[in-house]
Amino acid sequence: MNSLRTRVSTRVSTLDAYRRHRALARAILRLLPEPESWLDVGTGDAHFPETAKALFPYTSFDGVDPTPRVVRARAAERIEEAYAGHLTDPHLTTVLRARYDVVTLLRDRSPAPDPDAELHAALTVLRPGGLLLLEGSPDTLRPQLEPHAVEFVTEPRRLPDAFPPPQRLIARRNQQCQGMP
Repeated sequence: MNSLRTRVSTRVSTLDAYRRHRALARAILRLLPEPESWLDVGTGDAHFPETAKALFPYTSFDGVDPTPRVVRARAAERIEEAYAGHLTDPHLTTVLRARYDVVTLLRDRSPAPDPDAELHAALTVLRPGGLLLLEGSPDTLRPQLEPHAVEFVTEPRRLPDAFPPPQRLIARRNQQCQGMP
């Protein structure tokens, strides 16, 4: 009986993750219908890129993760490029500078040793005008992003006010990024 409960619980959590990932990708679809390149930070097994590919079949998805799972995700063709390590690694940041149209930082990723440095690195690898998709409380995320050269993107509300607002924030890197190295 416990084995059956575990399998049912795993299927439900997998379905919930799929729905959450699809909703996050759809938020970008409304703003940027065909991004050329997308980096998923803390991608792990690359379940988010795998889900998002259904909506963005021509987008190149890459992943960075400190675990070997990113290499397995590349071998499974869920991502095109796999970077093992933290995005805050100066070598990675230099190689990937201004390369991506979209960068995602989702809540189910490996925790970063320095979240502020990771946020700065994410903005560094984002092209001017590119979108940064963060999952979490907008009230917590906005103050972290305010010192950077970004504008917050408001999403059209399609659901009645009875539903809670999405726990995500989308920021656009400004075209003129004076403070970015």
